[in-house]
Amino acid sequence: MPIYDFTVKGADGKDVSLSAYKGKVLLVVNTATACGFTPQYKGLQELYDKLKGRGVEILDFPCNQFGHQAPGSDEEIGSFCEMKYHTTFPRFKKIDVNGESADPLYKWLKSKKGGVFGDNIKWNFSKFIIDKNGEVAGRFPSTTTPAALESELEKLL
Repeated sequence: MPIYDFTVKGADGKDVSLSAYKGKVLLVVNTATACGFTPQYKGLQELYDKLKGRGVEILDFPCNQFGHQAPGSDEEIGSFCEMKYHTTFPRFKKIDVNGESADPLYKWLKSKKGGVFGDNIKWNFSKFIIDKNGEVAGRFPSTTTPAALESELEKLL
């Protein structure tokens, strides 16, 4: 089952089929607006600007499960990211990534690539790379900067 079989909620609450990203290399990130890693939004946007034209998409999934560091509404999160970091990559509705209420997408991602500390996502700005076939090609912790992933993404183009 590739990532393209999933449907998620856009920031506006409407269904978005991930099949819209078929044939692209994806970087899936769970984010937060009030976290020590929040400045990674700048690096994510720089990476997006550099690689979007070559077939890379960044999919942003805000999550409030870690220290309640994404407390705003989807609209507030979007405004913050666009105004402070000028983000233009796709952002989706706030979700849970761990526990019983974890979004099915994240249950699938974790089942494909366990982390150093087990399957659960450890913190905000954990990252998954998806290859052009829709399969998980890598999992990276919050401490991995977007710039450090550039060569990993380019290998899959």
